[in-house]
Amino acid sequence: MKDARNCIPRRGRRSRVGRSTRIDREYARHGAASFFLWGAPLLGQRQVRVTMRRTKPDFAETICGLVDQHFPTAERIVLVMDNLNTHTRAALYATFPPSEAQRLWDRLEVQYTPKQGSWLNMAEIELSVLGRQCLDRRIPDQTTLAAEIAAWVAERNAHLGTVHWPFTTDTARIKLKHLYPIQEPVK
Repeated sequence: MKDARNCIPRRGRRSRVGRSTRIDREYARHGAASFFLWGAPLLGQRQVRVTMRRTKPDFAETICGLVDQHFPTAERIVLVMDNLNTHTRAALYATFPPSEAQRLWDRLEVQYTPKQGSWLNMAEIELSVLGRQCLDRRIPDQTTLAAEIAAWVAERNAHLGTVHWPFTTDTARIKLKHLYPIQEPVK
C-alpha cells in the first residue's frame, strides 16, 4: 500500500457539474537501496550489506567481507547464488588486483542456481522476514536503513534464527521426478 505522505497531487481532469472534485495522486519515490544478503543456515547466522546500487564493485566488496571478516578461518565457503550479471568472478577482477581477486575466488565453492528454478528460497525467506520485521515502514535515508538492518541482523543472529527448510534430496527426487532420467536396467 502506498503511503499518502509520499504521494503528490497530480492535476486531473475537471469534474462534471454536480460531481465532487477528484484528486489523482502519484507516488513520489524518495530513493532506493540494494541489499546483499548471505546466510549460514546451519549456524543460524546471516549478514546484510546495504548499498546505493547493485554493481560489480558492490558485489566484490561483499565477497571480500564474507571471506575476510565473517569466515576468515574457513578453508572453503560454499556459496549458492543466483545468476545475476554482477555475481561473477569477473566482478572480483574488475575491483581488486588479480592476486587478491584470485585469493578470494579460491576460497569459494560457487554453486549457481538454475536459471529457471527458484533454489534460493532460504535467502528469499530471510528477505521476507527482514521485510516483515524491519522494513515494514518508510525509512528516511540509507544511513538509518543500514542501522535498522544491522540491529535486525544482530538480534536475529543472537537468537540463532533459522529457516525451516524441509525440502530434502529424497523429497526432490519425488517432487521433481520428471527431471530425473529413467534408468534402464543393464542386460
